[in-house]
Amino acid sequence: MQSAYEILSDAKKKEQYDQFGAAGFDPNAAGGMGGDPFGGGGNPFAGFGGQGGGFGSNFNFEDLFQAFSGQPGRRGGGRSNPFQQEVAVGDNIEVQASISFLEAAKGVAKTINITPLVTCQTCTGSGLKPGTQRASCKTCHGTGTKVHFIQGGFQMASTCGTCSGTGKITPKGSECRTCAGDGAVRERQTITVDIPGGVEDGMRLRVDGHGDAPLTGQASDVKGMRGDLFVFVRVAADPKFSRAGSDVLYTATIPLTTAVLGGEVTVPTLDGQVKVKVATGTSTGDKMTLTGKGMKRLDGRRGTGDLKVQFRVTMPKYLTANQRTIAEMLAEEMGDKTAKRVMNVNRSR
Repeated sequence: MQSAYEILSDAKKKEQYDQFGAAGFDPNAAGGMGGDPFGGGGNPFAGFGGQGGGFGSNFNFEDLFQAFSGQPGRRGGGRSNPFQQEVAVGDNIEVQASISFLEAAKGVAKTINITPLVTCQTCTGSGLKPGTQRASCKTCHGTGTKVHFIQGGFQMASTCGTCSGTGKITPKGSECRTCAGDGAVRERQTITVDIPGGVEDGMRLRVDGHGDAPLTGQASDVKGMRGDLFVFVRVAADPKFSRAGSDVLYTATIPLTTAVLGGEVTVPTLDGQVKVKVATGTSTGDKMTLTGKGMKRLDGRRGTGDLKVQFRVTMPKYLTANQRTIAEMLAEEMGDKTAKRVMNVNRSR
């Protein structure tokens, strides 16, 4: 760092560096200026990333000069890779899609309206009026950087605020009228998004390349790539079903007599109604499983979850005289000594 400062603070040495780079101070380099600028024995860059290793064998001294001077580095002889191109990516956008519980279980193709930024067709994203072209930025003289001078000749560089580092500006009056020089315009679009079965409320689905296009109107030789579209899924609650992962939960209400005697009840599923058997003596909280009647799985496994049926026995709050007589007779028959009697069933015998 000291060597870099001494070179850049000396006008003659800086001129040598601008013309020959670091090799200008290496007496062993081909085409070098020869001699030691510091008047004594040795290359000031020795041990900094040369063939002999030393401090930071992968360190490139040109990068340090670039940081001090604000000038482009000379790595690779100052040649840039012709196959590399800067890519500007647009913003992601998010929309909400509301679906029913059944649609979440089976999957659905949902039509969604969006208004993303798309590349202007008039200027193909350049932001220029036909027949015009960009001019070199006068603030940074086309370098894209602005050099600030500090006391003692020390220099620092920053991105040019006029051209945002591109080195080019769009002359006044040369802007594309369609996009006002931005290179992109808002466009209403209708797309169809495939929402997979098994999706849960609050999940986000990504649709690649359907977000905003970047504003390339002020850039130079930049390739634009649209951002992504995120679909925020809201699943409506169902009056009959709830879920636990890929399993669907349903509560079946059965009469007391069916619970005591057993029987058969109709249970709704995602594919229609089915009849299930109720075992004798079924209590509230007892469960049964209908295999494969649940949601499609999203965890990488094939198939679907199950339908979990939980029974709830309804207890009558009021009984007719005849119903109470029968209930007391059942209590007598079963030897229930704790049940309350009001119908004098024993006396009738």
